[in-house]
Amino acid sequence: MIAAALALAASLDLAGDVAAVAALPGEPHAVSAAALEGDHRLLTLENLSAFDTFQKRRLVLVGTAVDPQENAAHVLEAVRWFKRGAPARLRARWTVSALPELSRDQTARIEAWTIFQAPDLIVQVGAAPSPLLQGDDESLVEHIVYDNTFFERLTALLEAPAGTRPTIRSRLLARAGRDPIAIARILATRYPQQPSISYIPSVAWLGMLGLTAITHERDWRDKVVEQTRPWVSGEKPLFGRQTPLTAISGAMIFAEMKDVDRSAALMKEPAQLAAALKDDGTYANGRGWTDDMFMATAVLVRTGQLDLAARKLVDYAARLQRPDGLFIHGTDGPWAWGRGNGFAALGLAEALAAMPANHPDRKKLLDIFRRHMAALVKAQAPDGMWNEVVDEPGSYRELTATAMIFTAMHRAIRFGWIDPSHTVVADRAWRAIAAHVADDGSLVDVCESTGAGPTKAYYLNRKAINGPDDRGGAMALMAGVEKHAAR
Repeated sequence: MIAAALALAASLDLAGDVAAVAALPGEPHAVSAAALEGDHRLLTLENLSAFDTFQKRRLVLVGTAVDPQENAAHVLEAVRWFKRGAPARLRARWTVSALPELSRDQTARIEAWTIFQAPDLIVQVGAAPSPLLQGDDESLVEHIVYDNTFFERLTALLEAPAGTRPTIRSRLLARAGRDPIAIARILATRYPQQPSISYIPSVAWLGMLGLTAITHERDWRDKVVEQTRPWVSGEKPLFGRQTPLTAISGAMIFAEMKDVDRSAALMKEPAQLAAALKDDGTYANGRGWTDDMFMATAVLVRTGQLDLAARKLVDYAARLQRPDGLFIHGTDGPWAWGRGNGFAALGLAEALAAMPANHPDRKKLLDIFRRHMAALVKAQAPDGMWNEVVDEPGSYRELTATAMIFTAMHRAIRFGWIDPSHTVVADRAWRAIAAHVADDGSLVDVCESTGAGPTKAYYLNRKAINGPDDRGGAMALMAGVEKHAAR
């Protein structure tokens, strides 16, 4: 009991110290978190420039897992020195992020945070360094014991000329700086790996049709036609015995293939299934989650049922939108899951894009959407991502949520639904998305398939997928096409 109380007191002291250093003039000024250790956040000090292309180099200061409280204090002292006492020439050349407190139990998340701070140099502060990176990137890590020569040695490191070898920063900036259409081509080539009548392949296929419209490269449309041929030809039925909205929504692709035989006929059954309701007003083939807000709306607005789609979005928002503007996943999952907020944002954007200016529900939907965007702006992580649990900065920064929220926000800026000042937020999100997509189309930090869960821990424990993933590929492809889109 005494040990637990002391640990809590140390945690509270560190939070206050981090906030005090953040409040000093200059960068870094944003307080966030790299990971969670139980309920304890491993706090960070960050700036908003992880993937910006300006020429400052980036230093990441971290503590060690040995004597973590003492080393956390030393890391904060180093940040304080950088903001107040370092030579002006160093502040002109470098920007800093810091993770004062390390944990032996969260090494994977700490490594991911460190990498996506896009460092040129990582300095561990403490007597016993902890392994941070694997392979060649270890050459970017220096270790300095905090003693009376610490600042002299740190200054020497920062004044050393930049090497010719690529850093993590240079590699991530190369990713973040790619043309959105180049990224979309990479993703359209690789995804979907498993064609099916489901929202995931359908989002990818819609992205390919958009890519063809932008580039006039018919190969992408031809891929859609080829991959959907088994259903268009009747070789395969659209649905099996069960018809969840995840499958029904996959039929939205046929509404966009108007010059393909049978495409209109293929929408009749999905249109009826998407419109079916339970006695409680939720979709009969849905689960009452925010997922329904996108999956049903995507079919309804493409089959002339905009009024129903709008009415249900208002109903779902009444159930699931919190007073602060964020959405809980479901009444049986009362947490602000990242992709769940992405589903809500996309569903609202789908309806608003199809809706005439004089529609009776337009004002209600705009209010719901604008409150959601305002809340998401506040929740955006310093590097431009959104977290796997949106209002928990210690949860991992997740790709699909970021891609979906970006797409809805960027579309809203294009069509004037929200203030153009959101462009800064959307641009930071896009650079972060691009940094999480490798040149071979593999991805970083995609949340696995997730139903509703009664506890916050359920969502926090959802696995992060690294590598190829159809869901993440589809959402990032959609974001790339949207980034290029003009009104």
